[in-house]
Amino acid sequence: MQYTHLGKTGVKVSRLCLGTMNFEGLTDEQTAFRMMDEALDAGINFFDTADAYGAERGGTENLIGRWLAQGESRRDAVIIAAKVFGHCGPHYARYEENSFNDGLSKYKIIKHCEGSLKRMQTDHIELFQMHHIDRACSHEEMWEGMDILQQQGKIVYTGSCNYAAWDIADCCWTAKTMHKQGLVSEQSLYNISNRMLELEVIPACKRFGMGLIIYSPLGGGLLGGALEKQNEGRRASEGLQAALAKHRPQIEAFETFCAELGHSPANVALAWLLHNPVVTAPIIGPRTLEQLQEALAVPEMVLSEEALKKLDEIFPGPGGEAPQAYAW
Repeated sequence: MQYTHLGKTGVKVSRLCLGTMNFEGLTDEQTAFRMMDEALDAGINFFDTADAYGAERGGTENLIGRWLAQGESRRDAVIIAAKVFGHCGPHYARYEENSFNDGLSKYKIIKHCEGSLKRMQTDHIELFQMHHIDRACSHEEMWEGMDILQQQGKIVYTGSCNYAAWDIADCCWTAKTMHKQGLVSEQSLYNISNRMLELEVIPACKRFGMGLIIYSPLGGGLLGGALEKQNEGRRASEGLQAALAKHRPQIEAFETFCAELGHSPANVALAWLLHNPVVTAPIIGPRTLEQLQEALAVPEMVLSEEALKKLDEIFPGPGGEAPQAYAW
């Protein structure tokens, strides 16, 4: 396994991040436990979760807590990236209209962090991420909440998710005026078939020295051999079927090229992401042990300049950074 610094921090994380969104839902507890054990044995020390994950919100964190409670230094070996924003808990639906249970108020941040700590049976979270932007709450109030948690030793670093570039800039400059550490990472949707981040978010991450954690690196399955699986008669969701119909010529070219390279489409898509120096780690969300084991080869894969050029031809990006991409 290869490792890199999480943004401008001194902590090192694995180049693959284990996503747990399928746990306590599509993946049963026994398989999830084995998956986390195998990931740890393979050198993956970076686990991503959220209080909203699970068949019942909070369920995934409860499952992780039961795994950590087995001991054997599991907690010391894992860097946990958790999230805060939406409703959580078995009775969240009845509080839909209550502002204190949504967004990023200081009260909400502190309350929900304590809930995550209790569910995961730990006393701290290494990376506490804002799951979405809350433009109804000031960055000053948000940072006050995060600062209280840092002072209490309950969180170490703060990251954002799904932030626009100007949100990142505003948030980081507010932190600077308040003499806070600021954001260390952004988590966003990015893959070879959806490259809009290259316009502004990636340049913003560069400017502020932030790591970039990628979710949906396989485009919801589109880049995971979707055409081959369809030809084999495997079922696909309506969303995936629609995406495949829209991008069929590109996917045909992509899967053919991956076969020429001798690698699976999923691994090529993941390896392509790791060739971007701003990317800290893509989040892999395996449903089975076999999917996890296949992805472990990705950090060692090297795509040639010719291969990268061919992939750019199949999936052209937006043309570089803004404004050059569209202004001249």
